[in-house]
Amino acid sequence: MKIGLQVPNFTYPGGSARIAGTLAEIARIVDDAGFHSLWVMDHFFQISVVGPHENDMLEGYTTLGFLAALTTKVKLGTMATGVIYRYPGILVKTVTTLDVLSRGRAYFGVGAGWNEQEARGLGVPFPPLGVRFELLEEALQIAKQMWSGNTGPYQGKHNRLEETLCNPQPLSRPHPPILVAGGGEKKTLRLVAQYGDACNLFGSPEVVRGKLAILRQHCDALGRDYGSIEKTTLGTADLQPGKTTAKQVIELCKAFSALGVQQAIFNLPDVHTLHPLETFGREIIPAVAGF
Repeated sequence: MKIGLQVPNFTYPGGSARIAGTLAEIARIVDDAGFHSLWVMDHFFQISVVGPHENDMLEGYTTLGFLAALTTKVKLGTMATGVIYRYPGILVKTVTTLDVLSRGRAYFGVGAGWNEQEARGLGVPFPPLGVRFELLEEALQIAKQMWSGNTGPYQGKHNRLEETLCNPQPLSRPHPPILVAGGGEKKTLRLVAQYGDACNLFGSPEVVRGKLAILRQHCDALGRDYGSIEKTTLGTADLQPGKTTAKQVIELCKAFSALGVQQAIFNLPDVHTLHPLETFGREIIPAVAGF
């Protein structure tokens, strides 16, 4: 099993002047400690499960470009881009740029988007959920077309592209892995089965077991090889004293691995101290590598 790190919080001691330096230290350790991937959220306001919405939040792809320049091994992505925030052709070009400048280390993490407060706050249209899923499916189709080398037009219900040119093409082959985020059983997991290279689920092993069973059903209905999809999870590991222990994280990873999960992604509430990263590198990553 592989381990990824998500960094959802940028409110660090020392204020905004310390954000760049702290992120640089995190990136250095992550790259050296054996983490497989490094993720940031694609939000513009902080989300409520992390902190007050006015807390510090960095734009995702600018941050990933910064991290790409500081690392050489770890894969990079957003967990996950809300499809409403950027025109899909521009979004694909952005992810392609990240892939080329990171020498082939980008993921394309994308979902329907949900944070109405930040959308309304910054003047981004926030259509109903059904429309957002239509926009997500069209974005996935556009990505596939732009990364195929086909420069012809794309005509969708919501998007009209006259020339789907994308040069340079990404270095990842056949393209950056497409991770469709979310566990919605009717729409999201169907989109994973139809277009995705990876899924991302959260919850207990029992919850994840049920979601994977639904994903398998969608794959069977579409004639998709279920085994070709990377299964990932997202959760929190609070290694501060009196909270979660390294042994408990290892046992959780073992339970997920038994379900077929190949990558467990964690956010760490005190990541800015660097101590939990060192614990992961010293104790957890080596222990789960054989799962």
